[in-house]
Amino acid sequence: MTAPDSAPAPQPTPPVTPAPAPTRTRRARRPRLPEFEPPRITPGRALAHLLGGLITLAALAYFQWTPGEWPVRLLTWVALTIIADEFDGWYGYVALLLGGLGYFSPVTPPEQWAVILPLVGGALAGVLLIKHSGGLFVLPFAAALYAGVIIGMGRFATKLDGSLTLPTNEAFQRTALIAMIIGLTVSAVRRVVSLILRARARRAQREAAASA
Repeated sequence: MTAPDSAPAPQPTPPVTPAPAPTRTRRARRPRLPEFEPPRITPGRALAHLLGGLITLAALAYFQWTPGEWPVRLLTWVALTIIADEFDGWYGYVALLLGGLGYFSPVTPPEQWAVILPLVGGALAGVLLIKHSGGLFVLPFAAALYAGVIIGMGRFATKLDGSLTLPTNEAFQRTALIAMIIGLTVSAVRRVVSLILRARARRAQREAAASA
């Protein structure tokens, strides 16, 4: 009898090692520039704010102290308060308080000024608070608040008290609204110029970083 052929023993299959994934070379990210760079407080900028704020307050104090009709007093109070706020926040609040300076002057304040002062002052305080809450796009909301108070006074003042005839006067409403428009227009122009200057500064900074 012939011996059966011996079959070769099966060899164990080595484990298949997966090929390493190709490594990606990451590009070095450039440092991202801030979208809104805070304005730099330089000595020249601080001096300009100081002089502008003090000059505006001095002009407002002059118009509130010297003799004058209520349209001039109202126009200067509202417009210069909003303008003074552009130099720094506390200038605006000081200007708001200067509306009562006429009571300490030798000139008798206009009739019903004791009623107009807190009503218009409240609307002005709301304008300042809204201005401080944002940038250029909050100015229409400040204008709407102020105009709503002035127009509302004209409609409901005599219903609340028959002696409150000045808020219903067309000259009073026109003067108060024109003063607000003047002040907020100056504020809008100042903010637009500031945005343009910041955009140019960011563009120059990006070009300098790209060329480095």
